[in-house]
Amino acid sequence: DASRSLRTLVRDVIAQAEERQRNAPGMQYAGAVLQHLVGAKLDCALGVGNFVHNSFSTSDAQSGRHGDFFIGDVAIHVTTAPSEAVIARCRDNIDNGHRPIIVTTARGVTVAEGLAANADLDERIDIFEVEQFVALNLYELGRFAAEGRRVAVNDIVTRYNEIVDEVETDPSLKIEFRQ
Repeated sequence: DASRSLRTLVRDVIAQAEERQRNAPGMQYAGAVLQHLVGAKLDCALGVGNFVHNSFSTSDAQSGRHGDFFIGDVAIHVTTAPSEAVIARCRDNIDNGHRPIIVTTARGVTVAEGLAANADLDERIDIFEVEQFVALNLYELGRFAAEGRRVAVNDIVTRYNEIVDEVETDPSLKIEFRQ
């Protein structure tokens, strides 16, 4: 529905993943959707091939990665449930001269901010709410024009689905896009 806000479109995709997750305990659909949506947005903004995409189940710590995405000196951590472990990874990023970013849900922002403050890192970690993180970029990619926004949404959904094909084994994570 082109009349709806871009934040609402992002919110709806995440809400569908959360609902699916509630109906399939043990599956982490929302986290996977969040990670690949952010990855698709970054690919559309920066160009494909500027960083590595991994399966949602690939652990940063076990694989030696700085974050879900590492671009320039920035480590991006995407999570639906910020934890002390994520903050510890951000501290490691800072100690290694990197800039940590956490991208999370609206509820997760408050948690991440509190955890960062408890670790005395609240002024060192950028924390973004995923709806705004993606929606603002859609406006920019679409040059703030109606047709451009439609193209930008289509491009991000297409790239998202390609990423799912490339790194996941569950094709049901794909987004069906109807124009």
